[in-house]
Amino acid sequence: MTKGRLEAFTDGVLAIIITIMVLELKVPQGGTFKDLSALLPVFGSYVLSFVYVAIYWNNHHHMMQTVKHVSGSILWANMHLLFWLSLIPFVTGWMGENHFTEATVFLYGLVLLAAAIAYFILQNLIIKSHGKASVLARALGKDLKGKASPLLYLIGIVGAFFSVWVSGIMFVLVAIMWLIPDSRIEKALKEEMVKS
Repeated sequence: MTKGRLEAFTDGVLAIIITIMVLELKVPQGGTFKDLSALLPVFGSYVLSFVYVAIYWNNHHHMMQTVKHVSGSILWANMHLLFWLSLIPFVTGWMGENHFTEATVFLYGLVLLAAAIAYFILQNLIIKSHGKASVLARALGKDLKGKASPLLYLIGIVGAFFSVWVSGIMFVLVAIMWLIPDSRIEKALKEEMVKS
């Protein structure tokens, strides 16, 4: 299988995930801003989840630029990632509809952590397949953001039973951390082009 087919499939799944999430935003019965304000928790959870899906799409796109061939293990690891990402609409809706209760925030964090682990597995299988001197391996280096994210997710997951605000701060912090443009892969690809 070509990497283009894997990317196209992934793009399609992520587009469906975003579509499902936006369909969870139900139109209020009334026509005033007060009627709309009841949707704020649902809208807030949607915005955060949209940002996460966008981050995964962006990083997946950059990572796939370094891939020269796709193995069966990479295909399965990609499906594993998509499984966890496909749960985001469910946990997003549950959390927003129930105004960020402990259980909903806990499960939301668990899905985010599982997606991060799945992405880590995919990334490492690509490196294993392409070698430790590959563009991706060189680009990631020590990967401090990749190592800090699961720790922050764990704090957020455990924090849900003490304060959902702590969880929210951790989840938003990870999103902000990944929203800051990461030029490591682009830089490594440019260096590779110069060598060629």
